[in-house]
This record gives sequence, C-alpha cells and structure tokens, in this order.
Amino acid sequence: MELYPSLITDALRTVRYPGTGKNIVDMGIVADDLRIAGLHVSFTMVFDRPTDPFLRSLVKAAEAAIHAHVSHDITVEIATRTATAGSPEAPAAPDYSHLGRIIAVSSGKGGVGKSTVAVNLAVSLAAQGFRVGLLDCDIYGPSVPKMLGIEDARPYSEERDGKTLIVPVEACGLKVISIGFFVDTATPTLWRGGMATGALKQLIGEVAWGELDYFVLDTPPGTSDIHLTLVQTLPIAGALIVTTPQQVALADARKGMHMYTNEKINIPILGIVENMAWFTPAEHPAERYYIFGRDAATTLALEEHTPLLAQIPLVAGMSEEADAGRPAVNGTSEPTAQAFASLAATIAAMLPTP
Repeated sequence: MELYPSLITDALRTVRYPGTGKNIVDMGIVADDLRIAGLHVSFTMVFDRPTDPFLRSLVKAAEAAIHAHVSHDITVEIATRTATAGSPEAPAAPDYSHLGRIIAVSSGKGGVGKSTVAVNLAVSLAAQGFRVGLLDCDIYGPSVPKMLGIEDARPYSEERDGKTLIVPVEACGLKVISIGFFVDTATPTLWRGGMATGALKQLIGEVAWGELDYFVLDTPPGTSDIHLTLVQTLPIAGALIVTTPQQVALADARKGMHMYTNEKINIPILGIVENMAWFTPAEHPAERYYIFGRDAATTLALEEHTPLLAQIPLVAGMSEEADAGRPAVNGTSEPTAQAFASLAATIAAMLPTP
C-alpha cells in the first residue's frame, strides 16, 4: 500500500475540535511537517497552550481517524507543541484517559440542587453497570460526603507504582473524593484562590481513581478560579447545566452556559436539567403542581439550541433522605428515581464509553 499526504490530511479533516465544530486541519492544529516512510506516518499537532483540555483526546482521535479512514496497518507518531513561534515541543500533558468520560455538573447559582443532580447522576450511572468516580469540586462548601452518608470517612494514602496516592472512599458503587474528608466542615475554609485551586489539582491528580468509565465533577455554583482550573486541567467531555424554573435561576444558568461555550474554553453543553420542575405528593405520583413556574427551562433550551435532558420532580421527603445520606435514586420516591435513571441512560448514550 502506497500512502500519499492527501490521504492522511483527508482523514484528519474528519476530526473536529469540540465546541467549534471545525476540523483540525483547517484550524491549523496539524502542522506542515507531515512525514511518510512506508507505513509510518509522523506529524505535529499545535495547540495554543500545553494545558488545552482537548489535547490528549484530539491526539487519540487523530490516530484513530488515520486507522479508520486509511489503514489499520499504519503506525502513527504524533508530537505536540504550543503555538509560540520557535517554541520547543511542549511537555506531555498529564494523561487522564483513565478517568473515562468527564462530565461537569454546573449551575449559575447556588440552591438549585446541582449537587443533588451530580450525586444521583453518578449513582445512577454506577447502578447501570459503569465504573464511576465523583469529585466534589466545591472547596469552600463541600456537600457530597453528607449526601452519600460518608461524612466520617477518612481517606488514606498508599504507595502505588512508586507514587503516594490517596485512596478514594467507596459508597453507592462510586469512588468519591471531597475536600470535606480533609477539613473541619464546621469551620469556614478561608483559603485564597491559589490555595483552593492547588488543593483541587491534588484531588484530581494524586488520587488512585483506577480505570473509570465516567468521572462526574460536582462544580461550585457560579463561575470562579475553580472552573478555570478544571477546564484547563481536564479533558471535559461536556457540561450539564442545572437550573430551577424561576427566572432568576434561568438567567444565571444562561451565564453558566456561556462560560463553557466561550471561544477560549469550548466545552460542549450536553444539555439542561430542570430540578424541582414540579411538586409531586409521594402518595399521588401522577399529580403535578408547578409551584416555581412552568416551561421556563424548555424555553431556555430552545433559545440556546440545547436539549432539555431531564425534569426532576420535587417530592416530599427528598430533602430528609439526602440529609440522611440516601441519594434519591435509592430512596422512596419512584418518580425521582426514574427521572435520574433516565438521565443517566441519556448521558451514557450521548457519551458512550470506548
């Protein structure tokens, strides 16, 4: 088989940069240094910064595209560097491929049930047979340990492959890490931004997560240094936006969406989850009372060209069960459990595991 440069570049044009939809050849990510020696192909991919969240996934996608569209017999060698003129090859970015598909659960404001959605999505994915990790990214107000009933857990460290790593806590089929395991949650965490982001990086990179299918991030409300650290550190597959029907929550949800779709970040929005969409009495699951408004999230989804993935009902007793460490999917509310199970199945279909 004889290879030509056009065969390789045509294959690479099928790889698109997440968020922009443009292919990596036309964007200039593929450098003009393509070399072909028999069935060996080598070239460089150029990124704006070595911490580009899609660097690793795009390198893998480029190799896969050549194998799929040209030949599986080709050996592919891809170097990476930054776009700075004359810069040497960028140091290899940390490999987070073992974390699987990374999902950021986000909200524009607090109090909309973002952590509830993150926890129950993660538990539902695990219940469907996936290997799932859950990272509580809220350094200043961690709530995941309480919601999973593991507030008293104290992770320990052990040597693995010459590194000292934190062993995550296991609960409800998940591997879980939160700053809440390491600080006194009754005392305010008075850290400057650099300290908080440094702690977050440790919780990502110095934990023995193992091989996962999905890695769910329970992000803090709003927009902050934490969010920037996450998008610059991890190859996030997509963001899930949580809101309630009130107009003030929807306005903040829109801001949160625009943060991820900013051209410098380019994280795809998977869709919107409307929490507390209506009130349903536990004894009358067919009844719905729209106490916070109706159809507002549907309108937002249409305006932002984003799917409304789930509407989670508010059921009496949910709060008490969460405070007792029982996620809604394991509680007594069948409508809520069904809603989260459906959401997890939808996410798994949107982001299938390799």
